[in-house]
Amino acid sequence: MISEIDLEIVSAQLGRPARSMLEVSARCACGNPVVVKTKPRLDDGTPFPTLYYLTHPLATASMSRLESAGLMAQWSELLKTDEDLAKQYLLAHQSYLAQREEIEAVEEINEISAGGMPTRVKCLHALAAHSLAVGPGINPVGDLAVENSEWKIEKCQCEMPKDSAIR
Repeated sequence: MISEIDLEIVSAQLGRPARSMLEVSARCACGNPVVVKTKPRLDDGTPFPTLYYLTHPLATASMSRLESAGLMAQWSELLKTDEDLAKQYLLAHQSYLAQREEIEAVEEINEISAGGMPTRVKCLHALAAHSLAVGPGINPVGDLAVENSEWKIEKCQCEMPKDSAIR
C-alpha cells in the first residue's frame, strides 16, 4: 500500500504526478522513496515494462552521468566477452519477468524487461533501480551502476521542494 506522503514525495521527486505505484521498493537513509514498483499496466491501460522505477533526483542524475561517461557501451561490450556476467544478467532478466508476471501478465510486454536485459545495457536508471529494489547479487550490471555512482543510498542527499509538507 502506498501512503499519501509517499505519493507526494514521489510526485515532487518526478516533477509530475506519480502513476500506478504499487509500493516503495527502496528508501534513502532518511526514509524517502528512491525506487518504486509500478504496475505492469498503468491505470490508463498503457503497458509499462519498467517494474522498478528510480525516482530520487540525485540518483537519476548520477545514473545519467554514468551513461554520459560511456559506461553503457563499455558494459554492453563486457557482456559479449564475460560469460559469467552474461549468464547472471540473463538470470536477472528472468527474475525481473517473473516478478512482474506475479503482479499481472501483460501480453504486449511479454519477454521485455528493462534496461536492455538480457543482451545489452540500455538504461542504467532501470538497472540501478532493479538492484536497489532487490538487493545486490541479482542484477550484476545494476550492481555495477550502483557501485560506480557517486550517489549512495546509505547517505541522505534528499532535497525536497520548499513548498512540500514533507521534511
